Amino acid sequence: MTTPHDVLLPEGWAPAIGYSNGIAAKPGKLVFLAGQVGWTAQQVFESEDIVPQFRQALQNVVDVLAEAGGKPEHICRMTAFCCDKPAYMAGRREMGKIWKEVMGSHFPAMSMIFVVDLLDNPGKIELEATAVVPE
Repeated sequence: MTTPHDVLLPEGWAPAIGYSNGIAAKPGKLVFLAGQVGWTAQQVFESEDIVPQFRQALQNVVDVLAEAGGKPEHICRMTAFCCDKPAYMAGRREMGKIWKEVMGSHFPAMSMIFVVDLLDNPGKIELEATAVVPE
């Protein structure tokens, strides 16, 4: 299987853990995904805890991407906004397992930004992404 991108790892750098430092996308359709929070398709939060919200937000990203014919491995960049750093740190291991279930072993270029609050309450985490879907 050919990948829709190349992972960038400068010579001598240790591999990033859980993300890629850079991605060089190959030609294809650019897909920009708005921030997705951990609510259902009907905009209902089923939990106030970060781990189930992370699962739902990540699945929401994948579901919206599928509307453009994309798959998780087409995501080149993802930004996470989180307003509960202690909860995030406590749930990292479990969220790593969720990542593997939803995204497999694909790790795009990623940033984690801790913020004071999110627009949609009681949201704890929001994920936005950019993908390149091969033509």
